[in-house]
Amino acid sequence: MARRFGDRVTFAVEIGEVEPHQLRVVDLWAAGMRLTIEDNYAFLPFFIRVTRSSAAQVRRRDVKPCPFPGRTPEEIFRLLHADDTEFREQFWFMQWGETVDNVSKYAYLDDDLVIVFAFWRPDHPFPDDLGKVFVARIPPEEFVATVEEAADLLDAELVNVDLPR
Repeated sequence: MARRFGDRVTFAVEIGEVEPHQLRVVDLWAAGMRLTIEDNYAFLPFFIRVTRSSAAQVRRRDVKPCPFPGRTPEEIFRLLHADDTEFREQFWFMQWGETVDNVSKYAYLDDDLVIVFAFWRPDHPFPDDLGKVFVARIPPEEFVATVEEAADLLDAELVNVDLPR
């Protein structure tokens, strides 16, 4: 049975059945959209490290404030996405490997953590969503708790995996 942390409407991590290896089915949700459409197998040693890193970044409030105050989140996404300088890299978020490599995503702090994203692969299974900008708003503490609880479970499962010696 899958374990869910968080709320699909804002941000959630769903972990599939325990399997006897270092891969685990992990589905990520933001703004009611499943982000892990292309590849939902996470290599646990890497995935745990990068998710904890993102949680720590948000906990420290080491996320830039809104880059274009007064603009809508959709406009902000498009402006960042069109920028080919290092400026937009300051807003890259959730660089969590293959699980989310079908999604362009940026984040900034308003009162909430605002995650703006769009699916970009031409073979996206839902063509009407291709290029459409989605916006997830979540209190920073809630994002941190969701990610850390999921990482804790994955970490505990990884410890119980019989690794080759």
